[in-house]
Amino acid sequence: MPIIRAAVAHAFGKPLTVQDVHLSAPKPGEIEVTLEACAICHSDITYLDGGWGGSLPAIYGHEAAGRITSIGEGVMGLVKGDPVVVTLIRSCGTCPSCCTGRPTSCETPFDGDHGPLTMPDGGKLHQAMACGAFAERVVVAQTQVVKIAEDIPMDVASLIACGVITGVGAVVNAAQMRPGQDAVIIGAGGVGLNAIQGARIAGARRIVAVDVLPEKLDIAMEFGATHGVLTTGATPWEEAKTALGRGADAVFVTVGAPSAYTTAPNYLATGGKIIMIGMPATGAASSYEASNFAAASQSMIGCKMGDVVIQRDIPWIVDLYRQGRLKLDELISARWSLDQINEAIADTKTGSAKRNVILFK
Repeated sequence: MPIIRAAVAHAFGKPLTVQDVHLSAPKPGEIEVTLEACAICHSDITYLDGGWGGSLPAIYGHEAAGRITSIGEGVMGLVKGDPVVVTLIRSCGTCPSCCTGRPTSCETPFDGDHGPLTMPDGGKLHQAMACGAFAERVVVAQTQVVKIAEDIPMDVASLIACGVITGVGAVVNAAQMRPGQDAVIIGAGGVGLNAIQGARIAGARRIVAVDVLPEKLDIAMEFGATHGVLTTGATPWEEAKTALGRGADAVFVTVGAPSAYTTAPNYLATGGKIIMIGMPATGAASSYEASNFAAASQSMIGCKMGDVVIQRDIPWIVDLYRQGRLKLDELISARWSLDQINEAIADTKTGSAKRNVILFK
């Protein structure tokens, strides 16, 4: 069984251990990808801190890109050497969600405890989020990858796997924004910046970024926001409404903070919708006055991974990037080696980084 280097979580809230682990060969319908880059997402950090529970020891990481180095039986349309984006969206293709075009909500469970990873002594090693990409190589289902062009840098390609498709997809798929509508994006981190870009591409009239850090609002303006509002004020929603001249048609909550969800309705226009993207820790609660939603014909919509169909949406996003209409290079704050992963995670936790990327070569 091949031996690879990976960053293993042995306990929640503790540093990762970079060590050798075993990776089995791909089974029918699976492929092996030798990774060149993996970005660090706040979802990884929430898991690593124990916010959502989970099985340990485990390998996290799910925003990745690399080249196919082995192919299982029955795989079609891919060959060794193909550059691919690797996502956590493992879809069976036959459940009710997959059959109705919602592969991000696939109802067929994946048992990460019995995936392709094991500890050197043969013990359990959980493949987190069906990916386990804080590692030199991964074995994933063919449905989790999309082939990309040779000229797309791998560090840029890794961002597309989650943060980009989640932000852009939330706008075009979940909110279905139309030209001339107004948007508020709460949280100007990696996903928030891509929601801003998605709103710009969709033809939004005005885009208000809301964040706690003034420097992040400056960055948001570079990505297409027309106005910035700090949450440190008593009623930031009033500032947003002043900038818009009204409430927002769509409010995108991109941070996993319960307080952000509690205040999100204050930004809405009549008939507006809240797109729920950020995921608070298990047990965290927010509160609303339900009658206000009914009276104003407002709604709340959950959105996982931008409601994307990766085989459809990733080629479109890549094309936008190649046309210069979507900023991706500018999303990368810093590049780190696998041995520096704990430092990269600590830097991400500060909230100042857009996206930190682990490079494997």
